[in-house]
Amino acid sequence: MSSAGENTMNDKKRIYLASPTMHGDEQRFVAEAFDTNWVAPLGPNVNNFETEIAAYTGCGYAAALSSGTAAIHLGLKLLGVEEGDTVFVSSLTFSGSCNPISYEKAIPVLIDSEPDTWNMSPCALEKAFEKYPTPKAVIIVHLYGTPAKMDEILQICQKHHVPVLEDAAESLGSTYDGKLTGTFGRIGIYSFNGNKIITTSGGGMLVSKEEALVQEVRTLSTQARDPARHYQHSKIGYNYRMSNVLAGIGRGQLLHLNEHIRLKKAIYTRYKEAFADIDVIEMNPLNPRGEANNWLSCITIKEGSNVTPDKIMDALEAENIESRPIWKPMHLQPIFADCDFFSHNEGKVSVSEDIFARGVCLPSDIKNTEADMEKVIRIVRRLFED
Repeated sequence: MSSAGENTMNDKKRIYLASPTMHGDEQRFVAEAFDTNWVAPLGPNVNNFETEIAAYTGCGYAAALSSGTAAIHLGLKLLGVEEGDTVFVSSLTFSGSCNPISYEKAIPVLIDSEPDTWNMSPCALEKAFEKYPTPKAVIIVHLYGTPAKMDEILQICQKHHVPVLEDAAESLGSTYDGKLTGTFGRIGIYSFNGNKIITTSGGGMLVSKEEALVQEVRTLSTQARDPARHYQHSKIGYNYRMSNVLAGIGRGQLLHLNEHIRLKKAIYTRYKEAFADIDVIEMNPLNPRGEANNWLSCITIKEGSNVTPDKIMDALEAENIESRPIWKPMHLQPIFADCDFFSHNEGKVSVSEDIFARGVCLPSDIKNTEADMEKVIRIVRRLFED
């Protein structure tokens, strides 16, 4: 039996961190898949979704896959990552950025963030190259939709002749110097998980300017079947392709991407203005050389405040409002604790650890009403007024 307190909370409207927003166009493409009996993997929606993403990004070629993690995994294989190789990757990220390195029995080398964008630190990256001069790849993550310092990072990687795989899972639609994230490296990936800026329920996309790479991804992601009448396989493959039904959802969502970005930016601006007079609150920084899609709006609390991230999250949850801690850095995760980590702050707390300790992701759902936003803001402000 539920307690009275639980009933009270459950009666309150749930305000989400980031949930799917459907528009109706998705149903049109899904219905077409059902009407034509294209409910099995592959089909016209998959082909068209790939073409539409390739056209939107200007990257040339795209392969629709079952997840962003699957896209990273196949991207690493295409870059020749094998057992014992080192791969540099941002520490402040979701584990899906790092796990595929371990799938290939390669060695993750974790790189700290810099404070200006929260993304990979060029300074820490240089330190990593001093110890490991020949990594097989560098995985750049555009955290919470904010573009990394791509000029500096690409210059370093080009100097060492190491390919870049861009993890743009959170940053579809974000730009750096007018160019879309995911299109700077040799390979880029996007995620269409349920909480992303557009969704296919679950899915991802690998993009590249190299047609041969994308063709190989399509082969590997469909069990690497040889072009023979019978089922013949000359190499290991994977069941990583997106279904025709889910691709239909993605096609409908893509029609509204710019609208979603506009609404996400409005949420960020609303929070920034609402907390401008609270000097211990800082919004997650944006890169002045780019346009973020503002997938999630985050705050950090300056040291010395008696308001902690946990207090904020507890106060919001008490009102049935979803929030989330900042990603816990990979170098603090038990599974990656033995991996080498290169800090931006020599001899001090790392930037990524500091952000994790002081940060909160606030509700950034584009369906939030003005009343919802007012409620979240009022709850947070009240903590600093007590």
